[in-house]
Amino acid sequence: MVEQPDTALQDAGDSRTSRVSLASQLKSLLELFRHSPERTKLMGLVAGLVVVVGATAAAQIGLNRWTREFYDALSRKDVAAFVVQLEFFAALAGVLLVLNVGQMWLNLTAKMKLREGLTRDLVEQWLNSKRAFLIAGAGKIGVNPDQRIHEDARHLADLSTDLGVGLFQALLLLVCFVGVLWFLSSGVVFSIDGLSFSVPGYMVWCAFLLAGAASLAGWRAGRPLVALNAERYARESNLRFALVHANEHSEGISVYRGEAGERNRLLQELGRLLVILRGIVGATTGLTWITAGYGWFLIVAPVIVASPAYFAGNLSLGGLLMAVGAFDQVQQSLRWFVDNVGAIADWRATLFRVGGFRQALQELDRLGQHASRIELVESADGDLHFDDLRVISPSGCAILDNPRIEIAAREHVLIVGSPGVGKTSLFRAIAGLWPWGSGQIRLPATDGVMFMPKRAYIPDGTLRDVLAYPEAAKNFTTQEFLAVLTRIGLGHLAPLLDRAARWDTDLTGPEQQALAFARLLLHKPSWVFVDEAIDALSPVARRAVFDIFRHELATAGLVCISGSQADEAFFTRILYLNREPQGECLIVPAARNFATTPGPSPQAPTSP
Repeated sequence: MVEQPDTALQDAGDSRTSRVSLASQLKSLLELFRHSPERTKLMGLVAGLVVVVGATAAAQIGLNRWTREFYDALSRKDVAAFVVQLEFFAALAGVLLVLNVGQMWLNLTAKMKLREGLTRDLVEQWLNSKRAFLIAGAGKIGVNPDQRIHEDARHLADLSTDLGVGLFQALLLLVCFVGVLWFLSSGVVFSIDGLSFSVPGYMVWCAFLLAGAASLAGWRAGRPLVALNAERYARESNLRFALVHANEHSEGISVYRGEAGERNRLLQELGRLLVILRGIVGATTGLTWITAGYGWFLIVAPVIVASPAYFAGNLSLGGLLMAVGAFDQVQQSLRWFVDNVGAIADWRATLFRVGGFRQALQELDRLGQHASRIELVESADGDLHFDDLRVISPSGCAILDNPRIEIAAREHVLIVGSPGVGKTSLFRAIAGLWPWGSGQIRLPATDGVMFMPKRAYIPDGTLRDVLAYPEAAKNFTTQEFLAVLTRIGLGHLAPLLDRAARWDTDLTGPEQQALAFARLLLHKPSWVFVDEAIDALSPVARRAVFDIFRHELATAGLVCISGSQADEAFFTRILYLNREPQGECLIVPAARNFATTPGPSPQAPTSP
């Protein structure tokens, strides 16, 4: 069912009340670049922009003065002066052209460097120890992190550069031309009903009054765009993810004749997005009434404001046009905010998405800080020990059937548990990804340990890269690659060793899992922990895996966590994972959107 417009817009608007302060997000962004390797280059680009913008402002002041001389020469019909002014204009225009091209190059390069710094930092924060796994279960903030790292970082870099350079240029031109406008409006005497008076710099005050009224009206009209744009980016990413997911599973959808259901699901995502887009259309339309109306009024406003001085004889025709040009420059500087209300709202929304994501990643270290923790230490004797182990999750507490368990090297141990008891949580606890619980795990040295999750990870690249992961393919010979493929029953892939492909889509699920076990054979670890991965193998590949552990990996310890006892004859021991009836549950705060709200920690990931 498509979300009701009023509800969606209210939700988007209410998020403003709990948003992290703009100052804190800017401080975080500045802190990011203070430690960035791109800092020196970026500071050099900023310095170059300051110089170029300053030189452009000086040249524009010269151009404004040229206006008076040029049109005064025309009004006097002075051909010689007219030619001189044309020559001066040609030189000045050439200088401005060079400065404009230089500013464009510096602007684009600054955007690139800013994006590079942002993206590098977000990738490093995201792929820091365990954070990518934890953020995936942290609620709304962990949905589609690729959108924040790729698109939001790019958008923030572009907007920050454009708005920053534009604001600096506007302030510089304002300072330069306010003096010119003040000078041109001095000495003007107003007469009303026989009363004469003068207002020093009256054109300056008129410019400030007009721009102030337009800025206030523009901000009031454009303020809702901040929350609406933040919600828009989230829903855009949801729609994109749904489309990618449907494309990747097109075969399954077609086989099940599920096109109608998928179509409805995609249209629901589109409907949720359209609710926000309609709100943006309405808010932008209201803002356009102000910005466009103000722009049309400014066509005649400078002439109206300067006309008293012209009719009083204080200004010549050239002086009038010079005053109009100065007034336009001051107004252009003062109306910068009016012209950029929409962009500023967009920038704030993007800043909160990027900054909120970065903040959430940094605060993951405090996730579940009030819950008890499992002690994970290295075993002194090289064996695996479980001492009073309890693994807690939001759904309950899982315990093994014996409080103290020792598993020696070369043993093949099966841990069996019913669905939902917490088998994956136990696997993650052994791997150090799930710290919540109590007791102690004494794990053999990690340099000889490999973990096999239930879903095999198949990276992009050549088949050599996939098999060698996480090491480099050059560390193994071609003969070793061919031997492990043949041993696991994937000999038909041998001619494709150097082919780069999307192996996670080109291979079937059992083939991908078999490829992961071929990787295992290639690395020859001393300990292997498996989370239901063997269950996904074909019967031929399963027999090959068990035979590998009897021969090539006969000295390796194997701990297999599964919901089935079908292959129990292979294992030397069977342990049982059970739910403790009165056990502790993991209590964590409700998930919140860190793109718009502050707080100590996101929700812990849930587990089967």
